[in-house]
Amino acid sequence: MSIAENRRARFEYHIEEQYEAGIVLEGWEVKAIREGQVQLPDGYVLIKDGELFLIGCRINPLRTASTHVSPLADRTRKLLMKKEQIRRLIGKVEQRGYTIVPLNLHYKDGRVKVEIALAKGKAQHDKRETEKKRDWEREKGRLMRHKVGGPAKD
Repeated sequence: MSIAENRRARFEYHIEEQYEAGIVLEGWEVKAIREGQVQLPDGYVLIKDGELFLIGCRINPLRTASTHVSPLADRTRKLLMKKEQIRRLIGKVEQRGYTIVPLNLHYKDGRVKVEIALAKGKAQHDKRETEKKRDWEREKGRLMRHKVGGPAKD
């Protein structure tokens, strides 16, 4: 079940490989995620000391958060993956100019997971091509609906 999706990532980047990672959360963050108070569009993954960190994922605290907890919505969160996978990602990011972007947050076996992707940035002409394809698919769907239902009445 998907919690939040980063649709902008698929528009901005060519997605090469996808991985699933665990995410270290505090109690109030889990409650806020269950309430849908999470935004992912400006998120990215940073590599520091052989570990992965999710930056730019905004989890808005609930108003009913405890008084002894000082929630930070834009806190840096650690991602959990196997060492082999992390080393592989680090190698590709450092050598070939890839970046790591979060694609979505979802539940798996009652835990919150983040799907991350190894990606390369798109050039401006690629983005225009993506827009053209999306517009054509929308127009094609519109034409098919009118054709199936009979002649369109204006």
